[in-house]
Amino acid sequence: MGTPKKPSRSPKSAKKKAALRLPLTRERALDVAMALADAGGLAELSMRRLAQELGVEAMSLYHHVPSKDAILDGMVDRVFAEIELPRLDLDWKTALRRRCLSVRAALLKHRWALSVLESRTAPGPSTLTHHDAVLGCLRAGGFSVALTGHAYALLDAVVFGYVHTELTLPFTTPEETQAVARAIFEAMPPGAFPHLVELTKEQVLRPGYSFSNEPAWGLDLVLDGLERALAAERDAPQR
Repeated sequence: MGTPKKPSRSPKSAKKKAALRLPLTRERALDVAMALADAGGLAELSMRRLAQELGVEAMSLYHHVPSKDAILDGMVDRVFAEIELPRLDLDWKTALRRRCLSVRAALLKHRWALSVLESRTAPGPSTLTHHDAVLGCLRAGGFSVALTGHAYALLDAVVFGYVHTELTLPFTTPEETQAVARAIFEAMPPGAFPHLVELTKEQVLRPGYSFSNEPAWGLDLVLDGLERALAAERDAPQR
C-alpha cells in the first residue's frame, strides 16, 4: 500500500493563512475594514471583528487604529480618494458634472458610505483635497463665495438624494424594474390612480427604461440652474 496522501489545502485557505502572516499596519487594517463594510455594511464592522479578520488580538489593533471612529475616518477618506477631482482643463459645468457622477459611482460601490460620508469631524487629506478642489472649481468659474457655498450644498444634496433612492429601491436592473412595476400595476383596481397608471405604462414599462438614467438628467437641470444663477449674479448691479 502506498503512503496516504496528506489532504491538500484549498487555495482559499492557503491565501487566508498567507494574509494572516502579513505585518499589521493601519493601511492593511483599512483594507480589511473596507472589505467587511462592502460585503455586509457597517453592522459587520467592529474592532473585535476586524481584529479577528486580521488574525490579531484586539489590543494589537489599537496600536495602529485607536478606535472605530479612526477606522471610519480612514474609510471615508479612501472613498473621497476614489472620486474624480474637478479637472482644471475643463469648464466648470463639465468638470463638476464628471465629479458628481463620480461621487455617485463611489457611493454605489461602497453602499455603506452615504450614511457616514459627511459625518466625520477629523477629515483626512483626501477629503480636504476633494472639498478644496470643488470649491476652487466653482471660484475659478466666477462664483462668488456665497454662491459657491450654495452651489456645493445643492450639488451634493442632489447626488446624495439620488443615491439614497437607488440604494433603497426594490430593483436594480431594467428587467427587475419592469417586473416590480408590472406587479404593482396589475394589483391596482381598474380605473384607480390614473396618473400612476399613465406613468407606469408610458415611462417605466417602456423598453430600456432605467432609474439609473435619472441622476444625470437631474444633475444637468441643476447645473443649468446654477449657470443662470451665476449669470444673474454677474449682471447684478455692484453695491
